[in-house]
Amino acid sequence: MKNLASLLLMLALIASLGLAQEEPIPPRRTRAMKFGALGGFTPGWLKLDVGPVNDFLQAGKGAALSSDGMILLGGAGAAYIMVVPNLRIGGWGMSGSLKSTSLEEATGIRRDAELNAGFGGVTVEYVFPIVERLDVAVGAMLGGGGIDLTLRRSNGGNITWADEQNSFGSNLSSPLATVTTTLTGSYFVWIPSVNVEYAILGWLGVRLGASYVGMSAPSWKADSKYELLGVPTKVSGKGFMINTGIMFGTF
Repeated sequence: MKNLASLLLMLALIASLGLAQEEPIPPRRTRAMKFGALGGFTPGWLKLDVGPVNDFLQAGKGAALSSDGMILLGGAGAAYIMVVPNLRIGGWGMSGSLKSTSLEEATGIRRDAELNAGFGGVTVEYVFPIVERLDVAVGAMLGGGGIDLTLRRSNGGNITWADEQNSFGSNLSSPLATVTTTLTGSYFVWIPSVNVEYAILGWLGVRLGASYVGMSAPSWKADSKYELLGVPTKVSGKGFMINTGIMFGTF
């Protein structure tokens, strides 16, 4: 939550600096048809359910991931199609990660886990001009994405070239220096969202919104090669998301 507060504070500071400028903004256009294009940086905070993943990790002597949510970073862009007034089409992509580490004192074995979640796709939004400078955009993103769970086990300490050579040359029953496996879940992603957008200048704006990241039709593989069976349905990257943005373009 501290990271989320920092993001919101950053947007507030940019807004206050922009208001101090005397640069003109577009003319009043509360009822006018919008046109042009915009794009920019879109950080966010995703409240995904890591409980099923933590059950898996802790049963394997690993450490639990943080349940405080995941910071996502990415970008978005869109352009008004003009055929339908105030309708814009574009693209949006974001990703983030969580990590955990455990050390088994009796054996010196270190276990690392990294959960990556992300998505990307096409956005369709309808923009409602409210008052001068202020718009509300309602729409959705359709695309693909998913999660990767990377599991790494090592003997602890520094990993050396000789350790990896011994690991490569040993038989399967011998302790290995480092073992890494990546479990990948690919999903169809759908994200309905509502964003409030404020034009600081004629070319600079900020946004704050809420979305729900939905994921369905999963396909799981181990090391991007072998089909992975028996994955609980609750393991996914879906959840409520607060998204922000610093946008450049026409407002």
